[in-house]
Formats: sequence, C-alpha cells, structure tokens
Amino acid sequence: MHTRAYREVGVAVETTTLETGLRIVTDSDTSVETTALGVWVGAGTRHETLEVNGISHLLEHMAFKGTAKRTAYDIAEQMDNVGGQINAYTSRDHTAYYAKVLKEDQPLALDILSDILLNSTMDAEEFAREQQVVVQEIFQAEDTPDDIVFDRFQATAYPGQAIGWPVLGTVHSVNGLTAENLRDYMSANYTCGDIVVSAAGRVDHEVFVKSVAQSFAGLPEGDGPALTTAKYAGGDVRESRSVEQLHFLIGFDGVGYHDPDYYPLSALSVLFGEGMSSRLFQEVREKRGLAYSVFSSASACDDSGLFTVYAGTGPEQTDELVSVLCDEIKKMSDGVSDEEVSRAKAQLKAGLLMGLESPGSRCVQRARQILVYGRPLETDEIIRKIDRIDAAAISAAAQRLFGSTPTIAALGQIDQLGDYGSIASQLI
Repeated sequence: MHTRAYREVGVAVETTTLETGLRIVTDSDTSVETTALGVWVGAGTRHETLEVNGISHLLEHMAFKGTAKRTAYDIAEQMDNVGGQINAYTSRDHTAYYAKVLKEDQPLALDILSDILLNSTMDAEEFAREQQVVVQEIFQAEDTPDDIVFDRFQATAYPGQAIGWPVLGTVHSVNGLTAENLRDYMSANYTCGDIVVSAAGRVDHEVFVKSVAQSFAGLPEGDGPALTTAKYAGGDVRESRSVEQLHFLIGFDGVGYHDPDYYPLSALSVLFGEGMSSRLFQEVREKRGLAYSVFSSASACDDSGLFTVYAGTGPEQTDELVSVLCDEIKKMSDGVSDEEVSRAKAQLKAGLLMGLESPGSRCVQRARQILVYGRPLETDEIIRKIDRIDAAAISAAAQRLFGSTPTIAALGQIDQLGDYGSIASQLI
C-alpha cells in the first residue's frame, strides 16, 4: 500500500493505492459538515462493442435496482432518511457513482456504493423494466434536436469507432442486451486497476482508506481491456425535420488532456464562444440577432478531443449565420488581443477556483485527475499553466485546430444550408 500527501491552503489531499491496485484519493476540508464521495470507473462507451452499445449506461441504471441485501426502494429510502443524495452518470470514457451526505453518514453512503457495485442482483423483472426506461430516454433525446445533433456530430467525427457511438445506445442495441451481458461487461471492466474511489469535504484519509479496503474487498483485481486510439475523420451529416430551426454544428479535431495545446485551446474556446463578451455571442447574437443560442466548447479525452461551434437559427438566416461563423473562425487564426487573452485566463482561473469551493466539485475533480494523470494536480500547478498562455499560444492552437478537416452536423430545416464543400471553402 502506497500513500502520498499533497498540501494546499485549507485542505489536505492524500492518495493511497491498495495492494489490489484500487486507488483512493481524499480532499479533506474541516470547515464543512458534509462529505462528497464516489466511485469512478474508467469504463464508458469507448469500452463497448457495437453489439452492446449502451451497456455502460444501462449498467449504471441497473446498479440502483437492488442488491442481495437492499431493494431498489431500500437504497432510495436509506439515503433519503439521512437527507443524502445519490446518483450516477455515464460518459464516453468513464462511469461514476457518487453521493453527498452529512459527515456522520459517510459510512452508510460508502456501504451503499460498494453494495450496488459488488452485489447487484440484476433481477430479471427489474432488468426488463429498466431496458424500457432507457428506451424512453433514447426517444426523449431523439425528440430534442439541440441535444441529439451532438450525437450525430460525434458519430461523424469518429466514424465506425466506439468513441463516436451514443452513450445511451440505440433502441436496437439496448433491447438486445441481457443481464448476462451486463455481468460479463462488469467483470471485464469494473476492476481494481481501473477504479478510483474519491472523497472530499469532511473526511479522514486513514479512516476512509480502511473503510474502502474493507467495503471493496471483493472487487476483481487487474486492469480492463486496452482502448483503441481514437482517429478523427470529419465529414458531413444532416437530417431534415419539421421543426422551427436549423440546429447547426461545425467542429474540428481538438486535443487530449496531455497535449501542450490543451490550456491554450481552452482559453481560445472561452474567448471565442463561452461567455457574453465572447466573439460569437457579440457578433452572432448581439450585433446581428441571428441566434438565441450560440456557443463553442472544447471537450477532451485522454488521447483526443473535439472543438465544436453550435448555433440554432431560422431557415431564412441560415446563409448569413454560416457565413458569419466561418468568418469568425478564420479571424481566430489571425490573432487575438492581449485584452482577450487576459479575459480568457481570468475566466479559466475563476472557474477553477470557484469549483474548489464545493466538496462535490472537488470530489469529481480529484477522481478525474487520478484517472487521467495518475495523480491529483495542485491548484497552483494548473494556475501556472493558465498564466503561461499568451496570444501567440492561442493563435498557434487556432491555426492547428482550424487546419483540420471540419465536421458538420445539421438537423431541422436544412433546405437553405449549403453543401459541405461550399461551407468548407469559406474556411480557407
């Protein structure tokens, strides 16, 4: 067992790796009365095969549907009895199960989390019922054009790859799953080497480590299957629907967490389209009134990333909107002002520091850092990286980013949208 401590003002961050390979991280803050804790599993949509697409998400649902000693109602009631909160989510590269409770109820929360992950019964009736719940969730997503267009974009950016498949799966794939599929997937991917148990707030590291070691003693050792490296391709996908707007996405090959351009690209996205003073908001919405919703985002995985620009507009504004978006994209490569750089850096630092004021955010952040970097990152270390961003770094990242093959996804009133070639040519 190996333990390492990291000290910051007001908090103590410590990590321990058990002999089984299970990693534990705590971020202790004695000024609060609550504890946020959870289990982060390094397995998500990217770890699926096409035949079982959606299994990570369905498994997340089924974990709460009963164990050998608790019914689904027991799980909910026991957390409600102490005023606690428990939930889960699935992403393309990991799945998380987490809770927030008063400090004295930490043992109960940890016991429930370990119970649902180690002792789920996968009851046949519950399984059949939850399959249909997820199918309804898929239908709901399909009925939300400004949501589902992102799935279309992801599939086009990474064609024929698990990273491009929808997190929810498809109706066909979800209906084809069995409880045995879930058990096999869990045995292969929910292993000590791919799991991080994280806690933040009022938590004692040594006590927590002992509790985790005992609670998760039955977890299989080893690492899960290796991932296939993501290969960005780009392209075009569009779907006509009888809705009021065109939901339009254009994006490019981004960078992963370990790339030197990660922080410059994050700053680029902030000043380009993540705030009311951003270029996109000012030009598209404030000056021209072409869209209510317009924004950019930079998402990252361990080995890859995407940069996206979204806008929703009416069919009569389509040509002007696309033209303006392409013009603004080209301008980003021409350079940014020192004032914009300062503003972007201030927003990045404020977002980081404000997040640290919540035990829940710290719990998530520490778990993700262990999964991605293998260690917690000190806040000062991140601040130094942000402070090193300058106009030249952002311009270089922009030229690299916008030099990649674009991906276009459109859903809704697409009749007035130019073809892929004509849009791509406006970026040159």
